[in-house]
Amino acid sequence: MSPPNAVAESLDRVAGFTAFATIGALGLTQDLTHAVLESIGNMDGADPELMAEETLCLVATATARAAEVGLADEPDHEPSIVRTLLDLPFTYRDYLIGKAMVMDDDPGLSEMADEVHERLQGKREFYTTHLPEGQFPGPHALSDKMELWMGRVSPPKLPETPQERLESLGLVDPTVAHLKLVLAYGRRGAPPGPTNGTSDASD
Repeated sequence: MSPPNAVAESLDRVAGFTAFATIGALGLTQDLTHAVLESIGNMDGADPELMAEETLCLVATATARAAEVGLADEPDHEPSIVRTLLDLPFTYRDYLIGKAMVMDDDPGLSEMADEVHERLQGKREFYTTHLPEGQFPGPHALSDKMELWMGRVSPPKLPETPQERLESLGLVDPTVAHLKLVLAYGRRGAPPGPTNGTSDASD
């Protein structure tokens, strides 16, 4: 049996890392979704809710892959953290539905859960297939996958290709920066700071 201090340190490690990665993932999802919505305006076919779902599935999966690599030397922590990050779209949707049920006092909203879960499951499977386990999504690989994402969130009949839109909006760099932060936290055991760079991040 592990001594109490070791158990407490282990729990602190899991909680701290998960909170750090989750905050980053949600913030990045908001930034990416806002950038795409702002670029297309009120164009027909744009659904902000579905776009946010799609984006969170991409970001959560990429974040989980960065965590896998960063926590490769921590087999006691890695599985639960990665599983939590992969489940982030479902957790966030459960929160939104629960909040709506409380505010509207409408238990019938729970019937939406199965439909939403099935939709999210399909989106997550798409990104877990394209972002392989145990591989850090570096700039080149991530750019290819984000081009697929851009195609999935963009309304039809746009004049630019998904690649052109991705480049013009400059969305790959902030995504890579987020993943490098998660990777660095995993490898160093502490949030990156002034004395902790992220230059060892893989491509």
